[in-house]
Amino acid sequence: MKKVVVIGPESTGKSTLSEKLANDFHTVWTPEYAREYIEQLNRPYEQSDLLAIALGQTELEQQQMAKANKVLICDTDLYVVKVWSEHKYGDCDARILDAISKQSCDLYLLTYIDLPWEEDPQREYPDPEMRNYFYQIYRDIVMQSGTPWVEIKGTYAERESTAKAAVNQLFTGY
Repeated sequence: MKKVVVIGPESTGKSTLSEKLANDFHTVWTPEYAREYIEQLNRPYEQSDLLAIALGQTELEQQQMAKANKVLICDTDLYVVKVWSEHKYGDCDARILDAISKQSCDLYLLTYIDLPWEEDPQREYPDPEMRNYFYQIYRDIVMQSGTPWVEIKGTYAERESTAKAAVNQLFTGY
């Protein structure tokens, strides 16, 4: 079983790409658990919520892995929780860092910031400078991860084509 993680800043097509890839490869995908969690809150999220989000993301991935067909596509991983925690609160819960040390994937698909910003109540940073700031953080993460990664940019069709070719490479070798 292979695991592919789509990672990148807000509003860069991660969910759309994850769902398309799952369809292309006749498998399942793991949505971003934070969206569901925050949607159910009757208050703004707090730093303590990030641990619950990380645990929920991990559990959801495990459930989906059991249903996956050769490859699981994940819309995000725990690095995203770490990045948000450090940016918004200045640090990250050690339990989240520990969970990150135990996660693994076979391929990162890093989504670039060339898609127009789409407003969403859960999105916080539409400013182009902040989008670039977060892109650079995610780029550093994937570059230092030791995991193969591919930058995903262009139109939705170009993104899907690049991503699909990268996932196919998992099964034919790099």
